[in-house]
Amino acid sequence: MKVVFLEDVKGRGKKGEVKEVPDGYANNFLIKNKKAEPATGKNLGAVKGRQKAEAKASAEELADAQKLAQFFEDEKTVVELTGKSGADGRLFGAISTKQIAAGLEKQYKIKIDKRKMVLNQPIHALGYTNVPVKLHRQVTANLRVHVSEG
Repeated sequence: MKVVFLEDVKGRGKKGEVKEVPDGYANNFLIKNKKAEPATGKNLGAVKGRQKAEAKASAEELADAQKLAQFFEDEKTVVELTGKSGADGRLFGAISTKQIAAGLEKQYKIKIDKRKMVLNQPIHALGYTNVPVKLHRQVTANLRVHVSEG
């Protein structure tokens, strides 16, 4: 029996795929648990429509990420943060991704999840630091952060 998968089924198929599976497996497991539906003309058309909508949405998401990356890469875009430091320019404490995300939202009204920032270690020194931000699977931008004496 040919079925259209509505979700990923381990070892059988991925969402949106059309595959031939044994009749008993299709009726007793896949269709019964709403993991697949019979591959009729109507169902195939619905799957194609969903795939087009998903492709359009992902293209818009990518375009938005690229636009935001362009803004982040601009030299004028600098997140200004302050911290107390010693005589040698090292901070008491550190600047974390949470503080960077809060500063970005406060200064530019852009909300970015702190987990998207790739900062291996918190910032411990005064000055400029480039922080990579993963905006999309294909888009990574460098955000400039300036830490000054506060």
